[in-house]
Amino acid sequence: MKKILVVDIMTREPICVRPETNVLECAKKMVKKKVGSLLIVDKKKLVGFISQKDILWAITKKPNGDLSKIRAVDISPRKIATIKPNNSVQEALEKMKKLKFERLPVVQEKGLVGMITVKDILNFNPEIYPEIEEFARIREESEKLKRIKEAERRTEGICEECGHEGILFRSNGMLICESCRSSI
Repeated sequence: MKKILVVDIMTREPICVRPETNVLECAKKMVKKKVGSLLIVDKKKLVGFISQKDILWAITKKPNGDLSKIRAVDISPRKIATIKPNNSVQEALEKMKKLKFERLPVVQEKGLVGMITVKDILNFNPEIYPEIEEFARIREESEKLKRIKEAERRTEGICEECGHEGILFRSNGMLICESCRSSI
């Protein structure tokens, strides 16, 4: 697998949107194309990456907001992990495991040339499935640890912000409820 390059198995025409595309249109495109993410491209240059998680984040942070008024580039992470087409598939897999990502945009000289996913790698080399399964287990365990740490910060009582009784979280030295925490 060390001799096989990313360029050999990557998707050469990934699903892309323009930076000004609104989040509602992005969600529709993901459903229509049956993909979990979209690359944000401006004149062949990768400027962002939007996933289902990013859209869910936008919905929860702005529950009354109009998704047609939020641009894709506005909710895209600022730093995007990429890989070069001449890297080996093994290097791509190691980078995915290290960063806990399932896909990487493939960039050459700042221009988008494709996308490589865990699915691409599995289709090429199904023997590594146990390795990918371990990757998923590690990601799940790290999510569990985050939830445990979050649970340790919770307590029950009266919100210092709005006065409602319920589960409280420590934020900026105050004990506040989930709705007050979301509005910060």
